[in-house]
Amino acid sequence: MKIIVLPGDGIGPETMQATVQVLEAASSRFDLGLVFEHDVAGHESLRRHGATVTPALLDKVKAADGLMLGPMATYDFKDEAKGEINPSKFFRKELDLFANIRPARTWSGLPQKVGEFDLVVVRENTEGFYADRNIESGSSEMLVTRDVVVSLRRITRACCERIARSAFQLAATRKRHVSIVHKANVLKIGDGMFIDECRRVAQEFPDVQVDDFIVDAMMAHVVRAPRRFDVIVTTNMFGDILSDLTAELSGSLGLGGSLNAGSAHAMGQAAHGSAPDIAGQDIANPFSLILSAAQLLGWHGQRRGLPAFNAAALAIEQAAADAIADGEATRDVGGRLGTAATGRAFAQRLARHGEPVAA
Repeated sequence: MKIIVLPGDGIGPETMQATVQVLEAASSRFDLGLVFEHDVAGHESLRRHGATVTPALLDKVKAADGLMLGPMATYDFKDEAKGEINPSKFFRKELDLFANIRPARTWSGLPQKVGEFDLVVVRENTEGFYADRNIESGSSEMLVTRDVVVSLRRITRACCERIARSAFQLAATRKRHVSIVHKANVLKIGDGMFIDECRRVAQEFPDVQVDDFIVDAMMAHVVRAPRRFDVIVTTNMFGDILSDLTAELSGSLGLGGSLNAGSAHAMGQAAHGSAPDIAGQDIANPFSLILSAAQLLGWHGQRRGLPAFNAAALAIEQAAADAIADGEATRDVGGRLGTAATGRAFAQRLARHGEPVAA
């Protein structure tokens, strides 16, 4: 498996270094034959090439088996005419990464804010209210007059169908329960179509329980009783908000893995931002990026029918749980290590088949 590695901005290089160490350990233990090609995007690419991402980089990613994207300073990139392109948006759109898969679970050793739970938010990734990705060119957010803005949302039957199918396929491997989240009481046509497509796909999975919730009520439900949920499927903006909420309820956004997947390509990406205020201080938590890398391995294994990759993904997830329980993590999640030491300890733990290692 060839993986393109883009370290990103801010804390990205530190967390990516730890992640690559873990991937190297997984490759050795499970004989995965991982090959890494390192390149740049974001501020470093802008400095070198005059653009945050380049056509040549896109060609490299398309030819590879997967992409690991470090945190990017997306808020800094405002003018695409000056090469300031949002790399995350760019790859999601150019590679048609329509499914954002965001697991959230509680961890032994961390305070449980709302009790134990283990769920996954499956978020549509290519349309919705996001003005930078639902039209061919330009923005779907318009300044009509100096005092009036109109923002358009695109919902298509095809995109609803494929994100629903992703959710039900995932639920069939878990606890067989899908919750549809929407705002059909107000967005009657668009979210009505979304519900209809989810219900139509559900007919192909008779063993999967299905229910649905209005999005504002859902926010209360996941705080009150998140353990009742398994796979949650929803549209782009609702999923963006809900996945951050569930990750934080699990203990920290820094523990939230994130996979952006399409039919032919996938990108592992930390759930958090580039945090420039703590860059270079050896305190950034690499677990989100490491868990995203595990998801990428699992996606590749499932797609290619390679059990060793699925086993490696599960081993990384278990090693993360064991490391947190033993305090081999950064201080923001109750650990005692810096970023670099966390990465080294994680890689050693994985190489030793999950046995604890000295701090």
